[in-house]
Amino acid sequence: MRDIILLLCLFISISGCSFYAIDSKETSQDFYPPKKSLNDVKYLETVDQPYEEIGVVIVTTERRQSMEDVISKMKYEAAVLGGDVITELQTDATGTWKKIKAQKLLGNAYIRAKFSAKVLVLK
Repeated sequence: MRDIILLLCLFISISGCSFYAIDSKETSQDFYPPKKSLNDVKYLETVDQPYEEIGVVIVTTERRQSMEDVISKMKYEAAVLGGDVITELQTDATGTWKKIKAQKLLGNAYIRAKFSAKVLVLK
């Protein structure tokens, strides 16, 4: 009985973890070596120098996650693709970016949102 209670407590504690689904789509036929660090990938709202678009990164998560966390996940995936920059961040989230109140004890308390950004290589 004690083992079942411990297993149940473990399940409840890990079920509260954040949900992230990270994906990418390459749009270029060229190969770009992966970046060694997230610091090699920048987030820019506008790009004012020549570039080539090499892909799109997509992160699906709960709206309660901070934008810094979402951008960090995007930068990681862009680094795998070999990108220098992520830009043109778009989302299907509505309303303000904030925590929302839980609806039910065991219900889905948070709304999920999908974020996408273009991955660029600067020339």
